[in-house]
Amino acid sequence: MLTRKQFELLRFIHERLKESGVPPSFDEMKDALDLRSKSGIHRLITALEERGFIRRLPNRARAIEVIKLPDTVGHGAMAVRARGFTPSVIEGNLGRVRPPAPEEDGTRPVAVPVMGRIAAGTPIEAIQSRSAILNVPPELLGAGDHFALEVRGDSMIEAGILDGDIALIRRSDNADTGDIVVALVDDEEATLKRFRRRGASIALEPANTAYEVRILPPSRVRIQGRLVGLMRRY
Repeated sequence: MLTRKQFELLRFIHERLKESGVPPSFDEMKDALDLRSKSGIHRLITALEERGFIRRLPNRARAIEVIKLPDTVGHGAMAVRARGFTPSVIEGNLGRVRPPAPEEDGTRPVAVPVMGRIAAGTPIEAIQSRSAILNVPPELLGAGDHFALEVRGDSMIEAGILDGDIALIRRSDNADTGDIVVALVDDEEATLKRFRRRGASIALEPANTAYEVRILPPSRVRIQGRLVGLMRRY
């Protein structure tokens, strides 16, 4: 599944190739998608290439070939799908901790959906679909709805969060300063960082001095949940 920005970029490249036979420049892509820098275009291009939608031809400037399009493009649904896209890392009612029934002892595992991977490093595309189910002891969760994410990267190692850990997240759309959160940036990048308010801005702080703090306006950040626990394989 493509994010909205990936979808829009693929459509733009495809239409430009049909019109002129020449792919657009990175500056043209940036302007068409209303992005602030070309680094965002580089991430989108890499994601489309990894998913098999495009191919970059070596040793040729601006050489991009569209290999395939989403199934919906042939039915005129591309624009509709792009407008209707709303990233979400929550699916269904799995992961909800409920009070035990009188005949239960409260130790029954909770089925928590693993929603894919979350970046503890450079942000990755927003996570959208359940990939597995994890049975978690209820005492690790507390009340509320939960989901799990596999951590990728090392930007939170000083907070004890390592590459390959499973982060247990309680669903929430708000956070307090100091919370470690799943943050959705620009509705297309998901990352695990410490949340702080800095005046009218939001700081997403790594726990590794090799990474920089990101300072963003609130309009660009959507909180998806708070970290409540970790599971680690040895």
